[in-house]
Amino acid sequence: MGQLSGKVACITGAASGIGRASALLFASEGAKVVAFDRSSSVADTVEAVKDAGGQAIGMTGDAADEADIAALVSQAREAFGGLHIFFANAGITGTAREGFFDSDAANWTEVLRVNLIGPFCAVKHAAPAISESGGGAIVCTASVAGLRSGAGPAPYSASKAGVINLVQTAAQQLAGTKVRINGICPGLIETGMTAPLYENARAKGLEDRIGLLNPLGRGGEPEEIAKVALFLASDAASYVHGQITVVDGGLSTSHPVTRPPGLARG
Repeated sequence: MGQLSGKVACITGAASGIGRASALLFASEGAKVVAFDRSSSVADTVEAVKDAGGQAIGMTGDAADEADIAALVSQAREAFGGLHIFFANAGITGTAREGFFDSDAANWTEVLRVNLIGPFCAVKHAAPAISESGGGAIVCTASVAGLRSGAGPAPYSASKAGVINLVQTAAQQLAGTKVRINGICPGLIETGMTAPLYENARAKGLEDRIGLLNPLGRGGEPEEIAKVALFLASDAASYVHGQITVVDGGLSTSHPVTRPPGLARG
C-alpha cells in the first residue's frame, strides 16, 4: 500500500520540473493523478506515469484562469470519482532579467496573476471537492524568495510572499472542512525556470559553483521537493496545517544579498 493509495491528486505545472517529479512520485505511491499544465508536453508526464505502472490523465490550461481550474477539479471528479489532493505548483518568473526600475506593471501583473491568483483559484475550487471526498490536502509552491529579498526578481518575490500569506489565511478559512493546506519554499532547484542559470554555468565550466551560497553547497533536484510535497499531501502530515516548509539547502538561514549594479548608496 502506497502513502497515497486510493487518493486522487491534481498537480499544476506538471509538464516539467517539480510538477513532473511530483506526478511520478504521487502515482508511484498509489495516487490517481490529473496532470495539468499550459504546455501540451504535459502529455509526456502522463505517459511517463503510465509507463511506470501508474494511473494518470492530462489536461492543458491556464493555472490562473478560474474557469480552467474549476474544469480541472471537475475532470478529476468525473474521471476518478473524487479529489483528495491539489498541488498548486505552477509558477513563472516573468521577465526575470529586468531590474526593479526596468520592470513594468504588465510584468508584475502577469507574475502576480499566475503565482498568486493561481493558488487562490486552486483553494477556492479544490477545497469544496476535497471536503466532499472526505478530506485531504492542498499544497502550494512558494519560494525562499518570498521569505525575504535577495533570492529572486522583485515581482516573483512579492508573489511568493503572497502565497505564504495565502496559505496561512486559507488555513483559518478552511476550519471544519477536513482540508489541510501547507506551503513549500524551495530554494535553488534545477527546473525549466532555472534552466538558463544552469546552462550558462555549464557553458562556462562553472557548474560546480552552483549553489555555493547554500550551506549544503549545491543546488537541489525536483525530486527532493516532490518528497516534501508527498509528505504534506499524505496522512503522515495529518496534524500539519497552515505551515510553510523551507527546502533550500540552508540558503534562507542567511540569504546573502548583493547590491544591484548602479544603485546609489545615498
